[in-house]
Amino acid sequence: MGLLVSPVHRYDGRPGGVVPPQDGDRVDRVEVRAGHGIVGDRYAGRPAHRDAAVTVLAAESVQALAAELGAGVLDPLRARRNVVLRGAEVEALRGEEFALDCGEGAVVLRGGRPANPCAWLDTVLAPGAHRGMRGRGGVRCAPLTDGVLRLGPAVLTSAVPLDPARAGEARRVLARPRT
Repeated sequence: MGLLVSPVHRYDGRPGGVVPPQDGDRVDRVEVRAGHGIVGDRYAGRPAHRDAAVTVLAAESVQALAAELGAGVLDPLRARRNVVLRGAEVEALRGEEFALDCGEGAVVLRGGRPANPCAWLDTVLAPGAHRGMRGRGGVRCAPLTDGVLRLGPAVLTSAVPLDPARAGEARRVLARPRT
């Protein structure tokens, strides 16, 4: 698992030839607050992001992209998602509640809309990454409980059956409406 907290928007404006510095954004621990987001992140507490304050990505999505583009090894945290999981079919969590437990108690999230890729990915990952990450750029989530996520192994629980073998596959269907 990888964790990222960004106090400012690193990929602002039109993509340039230089990757903005990201010093200090990779962290070993994040504090999640229900209805607020990740403490210290630029989207925490913002009304427009209340249902999308935490982004989750499958590392396999970036690995699959790298293979398709022949780009070698790509760093999934360059996609700027807060939580990067390995072995999790993240795209299947759209519209679903799920929990992540890193040993300090479960943090419950509700998956929402896709975390669509931005044009900066062509600069920070590889040419073609912006288009290649469509449908597998992760999920924007609403935090439903307070808790802590730590770098390292995590247990993901969900009422939806998940297939780790499909973790890097694109999913181009819309999220189901909430009832």
